[in-house]
Amino acid sequence: MNDIPFDQEFTLPPGRVEEVMPGIRRLLCNNPGPFTFKGTVSYIVGRGQVAIIDPGPDDAEHIAALLAAVRGETVSHIFVTHTHRDHSPAVPHIKQATGAIVLAEGPHRAARPLNAGEAPRMESSNDLAFRPDRALADGEVVEGSGWAIEAVATPGHTANHMVYALKGSDVLFSGDHVMAWSTPVVAPPDGAMSDYMDSLARLGRRNEQIYFPGHGGAVTNAPRFVAAYILHRKAREAAILRQLKRGESDIPALVAAIYSGLNPKLVRAAGFSVLAHLEDLVTRRLVASSGPLSIDGRYRLAG
Repeated sequence: MNDIPFDQEFTLPPGRVEEVMPGIRRLLCNNPGPFTFKGTVSYIVGRGQVAIIDPGPDDAEHIAALLAAVRGETVSHIFVTHTHRDHSPAVPHIKQATGAIVLAEGPHRAARPLNAGEAPRMESSNDLAFRPDRALADGEVVEGSGWAIEAVATPGHTANHMVYALKGSDVLFSGDHVMAWSTPVVAPPDGAMSDYMDSLARLGRRNEQIYFPGHGGAVTNAPRFVAAYILHRKAREAAILRQLKRGESDIPALVAAIYSGLNPKLVRAAGFSVLAHLEDLVTRRLVASSGPLSIDGRYRLAG
């Protein structure tokens, strides 16, 4: 499915501070992988008194580089988009060094219980120790020296995912919700497809044109890109329903039929994304499951 105009050009080397726009700097962590692309991108907003968005993983080199980038400045706020371990575990180190207040939607939690109870997580990627100093309300605006950031709740990739719009600009920091290089994994129990689609629709109604994501380069013409994301997910749902018209199936068979040329490292993640779609389809009574909803279950069209 090549329906999204992906941009996988991203040449920023780890550890180098780059000013991408006046008042916005970024720094890449050296943690590349199939889910992190070239690595996690941390952002510094403002000059003199600054905010850091997504300090990243518990990586000593990245933490040192981030602190060096703000040497001589005051870090007043730390914003966290969500609590996967490539985004938030560096927070305690940055907070200890700077005294900044930590802001986020809340701690990590399941999006909703599955019928079988707690399903196995896609990977041990959750920062369960994270607690913000203050939980942000949707729509809340936090002001600093020369900048103001609006918190926008975008559950889906995780239940506590939040993006941040830089007021008075065309910029939004999109975390893992929308990225130029790929679509994110939406994996129960951490994520929920219905929440993710609702959040995409919400972003599609906003006016910001440039998104700075947690991995890779900037998303430009963001509303159009978000519309392509939505169409992509709807096409994936339609593909699942077409396969189930042929008869009952399990998730590995659906993945094999729907995802062509898939990187073997991403097969398990694709399975969890299919599970997220199936969870939504079962809730909407379009699909029925043979037994509890789970990654190992079997599924058929309802009725």
